[in-house]
Amino acid sequence: MGGLAVLAKEAGHRVTGCDANVYPPMSTQLEAQGIELIDGYDPQQTRLQPDLYVIGNVVARGNALVEEILNRSLPYVSGPQWIGEHILRNKWVLAVAGTHGKTTTAAMLAWILEDAGYAPGFLIGGVPMNFGISARLTGPNLGKGVDSDFFVIEADEYDTAFFDKRSKFVHYHAKTAILNNLEYDHADIFPDLGAIETQFHHLVRTVPGIGRLIVNGEQASLTRVLARGCWSEHESFGAADGTAWAMTEHDDGSFDVLFYGDKAATVHWNLTGTHNRCNALAALAAARHVGVPIAQGAAALASFDSVKRRMEVRGVVNGITVYDDFAHHPTAIATTVQGLRQKLGVSKLGVSKLGGRILAVLEPRSNTMKLGAMKDALPGSLVDADLVFGFGSIDALGWSLADALAPLGARARSFDDIDALVHAIAAQALPGDQIVIMSNGGFQGIHQKILQALAQ
Repeated sequence: MGGLAVLAKEAGHRVTGCDANVYPPMSTQLEAQGIELIDGYDPQQTRLQPDLYVIGNVVARGNALVEEILNRSLPYVSGPQWIGEHILRNKWVLAVAGTHGKTTTAAMLAWILEDAGYAPGFLIGGVPMNFGISARLTGPNLGKGVDSDFFVIEADEYDTAFFDKRSKFVHYHAKTAILNNLEYDHADIFPDLGAIETQFHHLVRTVPGIGRLIVNGEQASLTRVLARGCWSEHESFGAADGTAWAMTEHDDGSFDVLFYGDKAATVHWNLTGTHNRCNALAALAAARHVGVPIAQGAAALASFDSVKRRMEVRGVVNGITVYDDFAHHPTAIATTVQGLRQKLGVSKLGVSKLGGRILAVLEPRSNTMKLGAMKDALPGSLVDADLVFGFGSIDALGWSLADALAPLGARARSFDDIDALVHAIAAQALPGDQIVIMSNGGFQGIHQKILQALAQ
């Protein structure tokens, strides 16, 4: 919604917005764009007399402002519908869908197109560090008043709004669609994996015959989605042989891009983990669909700077590095820790070419986590961490984080007090250690608190 506000202002509208508990980087981005942010949902905000209320999917019936809008028959629309009708119409839309990696892959794709001179518009659920902003209508290098024909959008499967329970991505009408992966998530709205597969099939139904699907060939769930019907070209990607787009990984983190078995390019970059290399394959495949040669796309990835809150280094104190990461699903947690271990050259716990250990700090705060749907998978997702620090109370979660982490034994501890958590981490950290903090929220500013504690 913050990115949508940026697009609306760039399109010439006066934009204000309201929300609760807004935190960086989105709060600072809105401030930098001169977009007024109002705290809370007071019905008196209707005195602003806007032409239209654009409502995000976190707002439900019972919200005071929503009830006022409905009672007075004021005009409203969902965010995805507004984007589809006012921003994406007549654009070549490149949509990135999947349970994991949407933000990073969309950022990669936007950067590849930018490097190739396409100057794409984009809407991404994070702040790509190559651009410094999460959304724009078009690149500045095309000249004033000239719009790019291309738009990259992160295509979320979460529901659209309280009045539209379809997944957001059906509103985007993609011509190029990446189906990055598909696992069970969003337990608050989807009863099972099959329900999410149905929504992905709805996305497939909207891609035109001249369009192209870029599909993770190693996911049985996506194979089932395509088996229900596919009317477009499609190419598969994956880490193993047997897909149209595959890779050969090297010890230094670089990898060869294989296109139908032939080496097409080599990517040299700073990102870690097989998951990010698969993200790159998907981005390269999508960029090729709009005319970017594989070698040119691979060269662009050498200068890709990732996204804020995706293994973002927040500081180094006394040789201890503190990272911020958005991981909140067990699969994402596992790939984040595994990628860091690979970067450190670690073959087993506590043994690193660079010295030091991995300290994983986790806040399970997503709706799915709060419902306990993934709690049994947490220990397995954290096996590659040397020490685990969990944060969350039974009152907040509805289940015991300490019990969930118990299979990890003495390596794991849980806390319900942020200061006690920070003190415990600082007491354990040693020079050379890597502290990776994983949460999809602000986590009470723990990153700065840890850095300050380490400096004392």
